[in-house]
Amino acid sequence: MRAHLQMAGLALAALAIAWSGPSGAAEVTKSAEVQRTGMLTVANTLDYAPFEYLDADGKQTGIIIELAGEVAKLVGAKLDVARTPFPSMIPGLAAGRFKVAWETFSATPERLKQVDFVMFLKAGLAVSTSPDKKASFSGDTPLCGKRIGVSAGSASDFLVDKLSTDCTGKGQAAIEKSVFNSSTDIVQAVLSDRVDARMDDATASSYFEVTSKGQLVVLPTLYEVAPLGMAIAKDDKETADMMVSALSELFKNGTYKAILDKYGMGAYAIKEPYFVGSMEALRAD
Repeated sequence: MRAHLQMAGLALAALAIAWSGPSGAAEVTKSAEVQRTGMLTVANTLDYAPFEYLDADGKQTGIIIELAGEVAKLVGAKLDVARTPFPSMIPGLAAGRFKVAWETFSATPERLKQVDFVMFLKAGLAVSTSPDKKASFSGDTPLCGKRIGVSAGSASDFLVDKLSTDCTGKGQAAIEKSVFNSSTDIVQAVLSDRVDARMDDATASSYFEVTSKGQLVVLPTLYEVAPLGMAIAKDDKETADMMVSALSELFKNGTYKAILDKYGMGAYAIKEPYFVGSMEALRAD
């Protein structure tokens, strides 16, 4: 009888190993804070479709919200989304108000003085306008003299300043920049002719071209193609390791690609998530 029980125990142990292996959840690093609180807190704007937005029922959804929810499951935590204006995210990390600011950040030397990044996507910056104005954006300097809307503190905000300087350096009219706090406000500004176009991530621009049902079109030129990532407080290796390991699992099991494809963003997938603590760590694809 004891031998039968021993054999049965071995069989159950073997079965448990067989079931635990494929999930990969045991391989995901969990930070001390997540272990202690049972919460994964992520700062997010909640108004930047298709990455995060409220659906018709007022429910949080979008690429980042879904990915964050899957990461929370892997680390056995409840997801807490802290709604935070984009310009306040990096200062919030530096002040220790939260551990993860999950947005589509571009890495810059200035930002890397305060935070590190975990890259999970790639994109460039694109300009969207109304169909009737598309033909007016022509030549080698299509934005000179135009009214361009950008999100406060974004890569577009800084790039438009640089492009405007290039315009005046060539004897052309400067770009008239308008700064907004949400992508929705910029879209409405374009549609109401308060600005001629918006500059934003190519991914978000492509999404709006589809959802606007022809009211907005994306111009062909892409600016500053680069990887995008979430921001982590500088030298917080524990949190960075947790996010890289969790995302790696989502890449391996197909969840990452399925979520991107759901929003028509599969073309912007990268091969694997990775940590960036300096500009030298950035990858071309």
